[in-house]
Amino acid sequence: MSNDFNVCPMCQSRNIIYKDNKKWFCPDCGFDLYNNVAAAVGLIIVDIDGSIIFEVRAKEPRKGFLAVPGGFCDQDESAEEAALRECREETGITPASVQYLTSFPNTYEYKGITYKTCDLFFIAEFDSSSLPKGKKIIDCMKNQESEVVEFKGIKINSLEDIENFPAAFPSLINTLKVWYKRNCK
Repeated sequence: MSNDFNVCPMCQSRNIIYKDNKKWFCPDCGFDLYNNVAAAVGLIIVDIDGSIIFEVRAKEPRKGFLAVPGGFCDQDESAEEAALRECREETGITPASVQYLTSFPNTYEYKGITYKTCDLFFIAEFDSSSLPKGKKIIDCMKNQESEVVEFKGIKINSLEDIENFPAAFPSLINTLKVWYKRNCK
């Protein structure tokens, strides 16, 4: 996929070019537009039984594959604020706090446009004493139907489990490896 312009958005020249794999440039009027990376976030939520809570994606890209709560950062929003907001929107619950885990590049293709992202992953921290007696975190979640079909709690027992995992995006596979190496070895 390519995100090419046929004409310059400023002067309508057909001489616009994509330079150095990072910006569009019009030699006729001097217009340039950088193709910057978008920031996105994801949350690793470990339930009280040790399973990680995943979402089954309700829409493209990668509909039906597994992801973690998350999405794009809004303007004037920190990554931590975006992580809390996305979790609240997609699951109906808000972590007490989030702690940075890792980041990886990703490619997100949507409606014919390829977005390059930097996915920042966080560990969601919940106060287990705030859960209703006998309930897990997953039991308290309500899915945002436009984004999430259902939630699944899955235990990661080995790096081999991660290699064969039906993740929506490679950045999640890489993140699960980082999480496993820090928490399970």
